[in-house]
Amino acid sequence: MESKQGFLHRADSNPATSAEKIGRSPLASAPVGIPKYRQVYEDLHAAIETGVFRPGDRLPSEAELGERYGTSRITVAKAVNELQLQGLVSRRAGSGTHVLSPVTSSGHVFGLLIPDLGRTEIFEPICHGMMQSPLSKPHSLLWGHSMGEASQQEKEAEQLCHQYIAQKVSGIFFAPLEFTPAKDAVNNRIVAALDRAGIPIVLLDRCYAPYSMRSKYDLVGIDNRRAGFLITQHLLRHGSKRIAFVARPLAAVTVTARIAGYREALFSHGINLREDLVRRGDPDNPQFLKQLLTECRPDGIVCANDFTAARVMAGLTAIGIRVPEAMRVVGIDDVKYAALLPVPLTTQHQNCADIGAMAIATMLQRLQKPGLPTRDILLQTYTVIRKSCGAHLSAQHKLS
Repeated sequence: MESKQGFLHRADSNPATSAEKIGRSPLASAPVGIPKYRQVYEDLHAAIETGVFRPGDRLPSEAELGERYGTSRITVAKAVNELQLQGLVSRRAGSGTHVLSPVTSSGHVFGLLIPDLGRTEIFEPICHGMMQSPLSKPHSLLWGHSMGEASQQEKEAEQLCHQYIAQKVSGIFFAPLEFTPAKDAVNNRIVAALDRAGIPIVLLDRCYAPYSMRSKYDLVGIDNRRAGFLITQHLLRHGSKRIAFVARPLAAVTVTARIAGYREALFSHGINLREDLVRRGDPDNPQFLKQLLTECRPDGIVCANDFTAARVMAGLTAIGIRVPEAMRVVGIDDVKYAALLPVPLTTQHQNCADIGAMAIATMLQRLQKPGLPTRDILLQTYTVIRKSCGAHLSAQHKLS
């Protein structure tokens, strides 16, 4: 009898070897757009969770897995590395990869310091990913109180920080403030207070230091520069020539990294960078939008995130500009409403649940080995193609 993803159940009376537990299962039928390494990871993760591979079992070699999945050893190695980061397997030279026993030690109490929780769509699934990680089972996660009005975020973030210090939490998952006037000073005061208390910090999604500087704390997020490059490249490949970039003022440094990727994509396609088409402003302000159209004369717009893209598309519709026929628009993040907009949004998908799971693994590794060098754990994104980019129009034009 076959279990999930084609793995075979282990028969206690006749234990199978690692090679016998899996049959050939190429990835050709997997969902379009999902990276191959991710598909391998999901398959192996399911096999470990369902007991097909038990604690102490040796996984097939990377060569065997590559043959089974019809992919390269590099792709397999990336998938197995994610299992290792999750704390599910150990890899030792000469002895292979073995499944680890579940953690049974006494748990830690961690604090979530996320001022944008409930406002920015990515953080709820990140937190859900933390709780769903096998590594989180013996531990507790404190959410703190709900943040109030945006104008109170700075004060409330510092108050929550000191509450966590008083509770002597084992570590803090911190998503630095953005969009507030004193965000830089407040972020620095928060990390300084946690440093004095000796509480480890893992940054979620973004750093608080100016791009491309980095703080001394581990960070788990996505490769924002590459995300900006890929989504801009998508528009360029579908015929856009004058692409503007729109972001809100006081945004986090992740936006600056996305702008860097946007510019890199333009440069790689021979676009003149002497004319700067990056604009920061309120996408709900009709005057800002009209100024953007007048000054930049774009035929495509890359937005810093999906929220900005949704507001830009609404503003364009209000002044009679049709998306994508007259203007192609794309975003970054792939939040849950991106596919439900009046014109479904083309965007770069980030796996928020994976960010949460990697954050738990990173924190536990930091507690176990405080002397580890500072790490950026940046997950890859992939382009989700919907109608707002006009890719279907390009295809129709080629056929005509």
